[in-house]
Amino acid sequence: MKPFILILASWLIVVLGSCSKSDPSPPQFRVQNNRTTNASLQVKTSGGNTININNVAPGTTSNYQQVATGQVDITVQIQGESGDFTATFMALNDMTFTIVVANTTPPTVTVVSP
Repeated sequence: MKPFILILASWLIVVLGSCSKSDPSPPQFRVQNNRTTNASLQVKTSGGNTININNVAPGTTSNYQQVATGQVDITVQIQGESGDFTATFMALNDMTFTIVVANTTPPTVTVVSP
């Protein structure tokens, strides 16, 4: 019985030791344009950076881009629409976000995280 407990304890140490958590991955976002016209975005991060994504074609989704953790402010300009459309989200490590430009009247911008 003692050898069995010793083997079991050794196995648990190996298994639990191999389950160490890796470094967190930075948050990422992409843009999904559901409108029938182009959309351009200005993404301001809590790190003070601004990312401009111009002319996202209708019915397309951009590639993911990394963003700093913290509050992210989005301003969207839509071809053929007056004014800016905005949204805000908290970017957290190990998460992905999709900024959705909806084909609604008036246009709306939402952020979803799968």
